[in-house]
Amino acid sequence: MSYDLAVWEGERPADDKAAGRAFTDLYERYVDTDEEHPPSERIAAYLAALLERWCDLTEDDEETSPWSTGPLIGEASGPFVYFPIRWSMAEEASACAATLAHSMGLICFDPQENRIRP
Repeated sequence: MSYDLAVWEGERPADDKAAGRAFTDLYERYVDTDEEHPPSERIAAYLAALLERWCDLTEDDEETSPWSTGPLIGEASGPFVYFPIRWSMAEEASACAATLAHSMGLICFDPQENRIRP
C-alpha cells in the first residue's frame, strides 16, 4: 500500500474542488497517455531536491527511501509528477514533499483526500 502525491506547475487553484479538476486534467494529459513528455526544469529540480533528502529507491541499500517506485524522475511528465510513497513513511515524507513544493512555487495535491496540501 502506498500514499500518492501529485505536484505540478501552475497557478494555485481557488479551492480543493478546482484542484481536483486540475489534477484529473493533468493526469489524463501527462500520465494516462502513450505520449512521453520529459520532465520540466522545475519538476526535475523539485525531484532532485527530494532526492537530496532521501535516496532514490534504485539506490536504497538500507531501505530508508520513502519512495515506492524508482527512479523517482520516471514518475515525472512535463510540468506534472505523480508519485507513490511507502505507507510506513507517508506522514513524514508527504509533509516534507508538500513543504518543498510550496517553497518552490508548485502545487501539491493529495488525491486520496482530494485536497491541496498546505
